Amino acid sequence: MAKTKVQYEYNMHCLSEILYEYLASAEGLSEWFADDVIERGDDFFFSWGGGPAEKATLIRYKPESFVRFRWEEDEGTKYFFELSIIIDEITDDLSLNITDFCEPGDEEENRLYWENLIENLQIKLGAA
Repeated sequence: MAKTKVQYEYNMHCLSEILYEYLASAEGLSEWFADDVIERGDDFFFSWGGGPAEKATLIRYKPESFVRFRWEEDEGTKYFFELSIIIDEITDDLSLNITDFCEPGDEEENRLYWENLIENLQIKLGAA
């Protein structure tokens, strides 16, 4: 069954350089995204609650701009999740845009999942 593409935008009150470190490094991701993150080259291993690690591969990135990961279960598909830093040219406001894919019917659950994660990130950054 095809997954549904979802996109979210969250205002962030921090410097893009600092935010990028929380998006692109194992240390940063383990602060808000997962309980533990291990980085081996382009492969990141995420674990929650002492459970087995889930592998995602960093498939594209641009420093201080975006990171795109593909979960191991989605290899060979067009599915990914991307975290993009957007700076408004006029106001200089910074936002974090998220692109993800979820099963049809799971859009609300996915939105709530990301809202919770971003709330954790904002707290860690002091950007709430």
